Amino acid sequence: MSRIASTFTALKAQGRKALIPYVTAGFPFADITPELMHAMVAGGADVIELGVPFSDPSADGPVIQQAGEKALALGIGTLQVLEMVRTFRRQDQRTPVVLMGYANPVERYDIKHGKNAFIRDAAQAGVDGVLIVDYPPEECLDFAAQLRAHGMDLIFLLAPTSTDTRMAQVAQVASGYVYYVSLKGVTGAGTLDTGAVEAMLPRIRQHVDVPVGVGFGIRDAATAQAIGKVADAVVIGSKIIQLIDEQPREQVAPVAQAFLREIRTALD
Repeated sequence: MSRIASTFTALKAQGRKALIPYVTAGFPFADITPELMHAMVAGGADVIELGVPFSDPSADGPVIQQAGEKALALGIGTLQVLEMVRTFRRQDQRTPVVLMGYANPVERYDIKHGKNAFIRDAAQAGVDGVLIVDYPPEECLDFAAQLRAHGMDLIFLLAPTSTDTRMAQVAQVASGYVYYVSLKGVTGAGTLDTGAVEAMLPRIRQHVDVPVGVGFGIRDAATAQAIGKVADAVVIGSKIIQLIDEQPREQVAPVAQAFLREIRTALD
């Protein structure tokens, strides 16, 4: 059983929902990410999604785009992100870490370091799951199998526009959890309709037998609590990026920790 699966199993036994914060690796300071990850765990995070900076992030809104641009300007690439995970793992062997990003950096990494080097090195660093926004399920059966062989999960996005056929395709290869994008558009866009989310989740669960996390548009404890009543996990990204942006270095981790503690209390 993967670290992600065992985490969700333990939470379900406790009657609790997973809190999954997202941060862009190397933002807002190149060397702060492992410290920030530990602070988020202390604040109640169950799984951490770590964004791999990329120059053309098609699914990300302006907040996360700008965070990625800043991280890239600081010299953060896939190699540096894996080193951040290694550093985090020196003190935390329990909390699952998911890398979220795009196909281009993964494929460039393999071109530079050898076939399947990304999967090999991610596993060695302590990564538990990978979410590649622009990998369609029908084209990554081998990628999913390789990840599973290295003890990692392949996580997919589903959206309000996802058809039953698409959900069935995702179900064939997804593991760990699926991430339901609750809004049409990019990260941080619009206002969340919790009723629409509640109506969609039973349809998703007809097809997938892994936990369902919900994200895009969750900004406060009240919304997180409402989503937590129907979903298996709550994913928060843009709001955290906004909160830590422009903070002095010594305040980045405490600010994130305090915000997540508030969300954790509401979920519980």
